[in-house]
Amino acid sequence: MKHKSKTRWNLIPKWVWLLISLGVALALWLFASSRWPIIFANPEQVWQVFLEKGVHSTILWEHVWASLSRVLTGFGIAFLLAIPIAFLMAWYEPFQKIVEPWIQFVRNIPPLAYVFLITAALGVGNMGKVTVIVIASFLVQVVTVYQGVKSVDVTLIKAARVLGARQSDIFFKVTIPAATPYILVAARLGLSTSLTTLMASEIVGGDRGLGMMIQKASGYYQMDIVLLGIIVLGIIGIAFEKIVRGLERRFTGWQETIQ
Repeated sequence: MKHKSKTRWNLIPKWVWLLISLGVALALWLFASSRWPIIFANPEQVWQVFLEKGVHSTILWEHVWASLSRVLTGFGIAFLLAIPIAFLMAWYEPFQKIVEPWIQFVRNIPPLAYVFLITAALGVGNMGKVTVIVIASFLVQVVTVYQGVKSVDVTLIKAARVLGARQSDIFFKVTIPAATPYILVAARLGLSTSLTTLMASEIVGGDRGLGMMIQKASGYYQMDIVLLGIIVLGIIGIAFEKIVRGLERRFTGWQETIQ
């Protein structure tokens, strides 16, 4: 009976489930806006402000581009730093013993704790904001990739050595392919962390960015703009998630992907 019930639910197309989910979310939104109108702008108000700032002018897209450029730059730098450092930590024990304690130490510090220090040192411009994103994203990615490299099956490495493989062959043909799922998971987590840290970096100062837009709007209690910024950030996050999951299917389809 239970099996039949599962099969029946599986017959419903995914787009129907998506519509149901959106309908439930919209109903909850309408309820919240009617119950707490000062805090929650209704969907019509948010739509109107989107038309005003995103269709009839380019203000919204200027904020989006400023935030996207910071997120992608910070994430990209962090990714390029995390990969070699994670591999060095996994392959060379002295390096790991020196570096890992500091990575674990800083990783447990919320970005808000050091964002003001970095802003004071580098200013409220892009460099300070990108640096905060780099630090937070790097810490998440380096730990994930390091765990992936350490979890590579030792039997595969030993078998490759028995067959006469050189160290470089083991690295490029055994270790990297086996660690690829972890690298892509690290990328997904790094993008998510970059978006989260973006808010911490942008509320400190500046004139462009979704975080800045949300902060200024909240100061004037323009909750329609606040909700618009939150929704745009959510859409960007989902887009990043879909892109990385597509890459996971593309590059790790031959092996079990980490969920």
